Amino acid sequence: MSTADAPLPEAPVLDGPPPRILMIRAPYYRAIVDGMTVSAQALFATVGAHVETVDVAGAFELPQALGIAMHSRTRFDGFVALGCVVRGETDHYDYICDSAMHGLMSVALEHGICLGTALLTVDTIAQAEARSAETGANKGAEAAVACLKQIVLARRLGAA
Repeated sequence: MSTADAPLPEAPVLDGPPPRILMIRAPYYRAIVDGMTVSAQALFATVGAHVETVDVAGAFELPQALGIAMHSRTRFDGFVALGCVVRGETDHYDYICDSAMHGLMSVALEHGICLGTALLTVDTIAQAEARSAETGANKGAEAAVACLKQIVLARRLGAA
């Protein structure tokens, strides 16, 4: 099934209060990240989630921002990281993608947080557009679902 033909995901059923979510965005490719943001926010709205959004300079800064959020006075139930990296002519793409994804997972594992990630790593803008469109498999919505499913798990296991 192609990305364009995939259905939009549905939010899981949550027990307990509406979750508080921090969405960290790297809007270097603004239209792409905005498309993922709109779909993620729409999905969070279906469960009454309270979403706070912050922007960082680029994908490389996503894990740093997530780490800073671990020291915030505000308690968040879950986190979503959104960004896009498009392959260029140098190795820069590989370093950024690997560092950003590894950094996000390191923070998530170290702090036991509920994290959904939509860091698009694509060869072309067209691929990114297909993954951030209002219809089809919007990766922002998928990241929101992943975050919510982790929250469901954390609450079920008494970790939230």
